[in-house]
Amino acid sequence: MKALIQRVKNASVTVDGQTIGHIDAGVLAYIGIGHGDDLATAKKLIDKILGYRIFANEHGKLDLNVQQVGGGLLLVSQFTLMARTDKGRRPDFTDAMPPDDAKALFAELVDYAESQYAEYGQVATGEFGANMQVSAVNDGPLSFLLEV
Repeated sequence: MKALIQRVKNASVTVDGQTIGHIDAGVLAYIGIGHGDDLATAKKLIDKILGYRIFANEHGKLDLNVQQVGGGLLLVSQFTLMARTDKGRRPDFTDAMPPDDAKALFAELVDYAESQYAEYGQVATGEFGANMQVSAVNDGPLSFLLEV
């Protein structure tokens, strides 16, 4: 399982002209789910995202996590993170979990994130499998690829 996380000033997801998820300052996380991933993997990834220190402290050092700053968390499924790109000019998606299984696991991942983060800030999501338009103001820019 992979997550491409970005520290953002704000971010939103739109489907068919309707905004379905929005956060102010916080973390935008694109989630890639692969074969062999399970709820334990999802929990480990969410714990890593929530604890990852990408916000500046009073001295300007990256020392605070999204929980400590009370930022939002926007989770967006993105199977293309699982693409193999080491050969040729076309991505190979054979490492991505089949859509039905990935949809169920993504829902469990979101439920876990909400249970762990509700007291700290907002959790928003995109729509699994939909053609989404994601808008974000990357703050820094800061982007990190997390893998578990």
